[in-house]
Amino acid sequence: MANTITLEGELRTEFGKGVARRMRVAKQIPATIYAGGNEPVFVKLPMRESTLALRRANALFTIKYGKESKMAVVKEVQRNPVKRIVEHIDFYEVKTGEKIEVEVPVFAVGTPKGAAVAFVDVQMLRVKADVANLPERIDVNVEGMADGDKIFAKDVQLPAGVELVEADMEDSLVSVVVPEDATAPSEAVSADAAPAEGGDAAAASDAKEK
Repeated sequence: MANTITLEGELRTEFGKGVARRMRVAKQIPATIYAGGNEPVFVKLPMRESTLALRRANALFTIKYGKESKMAVVKEVQRNPVKRIVEHIDFYEVKTGEKIEVEVPVFAVGTPKGAAVAFVDVQMLRVKADVANLPERIDVNVEGMADGDKIFAKDVQLPAGVELVEADMEDSLVSVVVPEDATAPSEAVSADAAPAEGGDAAAASDAKEK
């Protein structure tokens, strides 16, 4: 479920690429907090803490700036295409008890039978949940499943208070199959191969003695 993370920043009143560049040199990240129809709030946040916090999917943030604070979730993250450092963060303000829609990654957990392997057919699911209980991931248990088994959207076990949005209940989320290369017979060694190898070894030995 969502982890509440507190970030302490400052209001920012200067804008532009040059200003943003100076902020990043000072180990700060420019960010914007959107709040529905209200005016957005512009802040600068500590780079290290913010970057680490972004590793947590669907985390709930408390962003402090001066004497004010807002509760928010990440809306969008802009990264440098080459260095991959975070250049800007867009947040969306939320209220206690509010339900919002988020995308959650799907993972297969457990071990299928024999040589079978689990494949995730749907990488992300859109769900609706309370902001205080946003799931970070959805685990689908494939323990003991056999070749040809599937788990459909209608079968997935969601955390309490979480519901699927815009999902076809008959969609396959995870399929269990035995890969073709796992069922292919291994190459048999011909009956006359061993003598040939022995003959080569003997020839090599004779050549060495000479």
